[in-house]
Amino acid sequence: MLEQIAVENILFIDIETVPEKAGFDELDEDFQKLWDKKSAKFRQDNEQAGDVYERAGIYAEFGKIVCISVGGVFRKEGERFFKAKSFYGEDEKRLLEEFGKVLYAFTSDPKHNICGHNAREFDFPFIARRMLIHGVPLPPVLDVAGKKPWEVKFLDTLDLWKFGDFKHYTSLALLTKIMGIPTPKDDIDGSQVAHVYYVEKDLKRIALYCEKDILATAQLFLRLKGEPLIPASHFVRAEA
Repeated sequence: MLEQIAVENILFIDIETVPEKAGFDELDEDFQKLWDKKSAKFRQDNEQAGDVYERAGIYAEFGKIVCISVGGVFRKEGERFFKAKSFYGEDEKRLLEEFGKVLYAFTSDPKHNICGHNAREFDFPFIARRMLIHGVPLPPVLDVAGKKPWEVKFLDTLDLWKFGDFKHYTSLALLTKIMGIPTPKDDIDGSQVAHVYYVEKDLKRIALYCEKDILATAQLFLRLKGEPLIPASHFVRAEA
């Protein structure tokens, strides 16, 4: 299968999410009750809903997207390069609209696919749900309701690594380590994104972190295809 998919026909995607509000106390009464009910499923006996609110960012109903990074491989003078662009900011609806235009244009070509690491379970559904919440039209590639499996244009490096073992999870950081790919986790990690967003207010730092993930995912895809990695010097960042 992979030999039939050219890496140049793939848009690599990663998102960074945070809780909808900086703290549990900032939620209105209804959302506090709803989070209390939701978090009861995983809280420890000695924990209250507010104690685990930092986990709200992984649920589309209680979190929001603060950055979407996209990237693709292109050729120049016979060599492969990787170009990344990020959509980030405090206005989630606006960044979703801007991203949606790029996604719609790229995937209008039937040869094109989108790819991420654990994106089938997290990134793609999260994006689609937040678009619906904000009334942003879903690009056809994300509107998978009623589609046959072979009509869904999702690629996922985690799925490719599982080889059908659905109970197995391997992080991007671990896979890049064992595959000899430079790790993207050299600054912050996912658990620190909310702090960087709400306390440090450093969205550019989050975007740079997110871009490292899509580059690492592209490199992992190349390794899974048995193709050479892209040199670090061939990484290009497009300013928003």
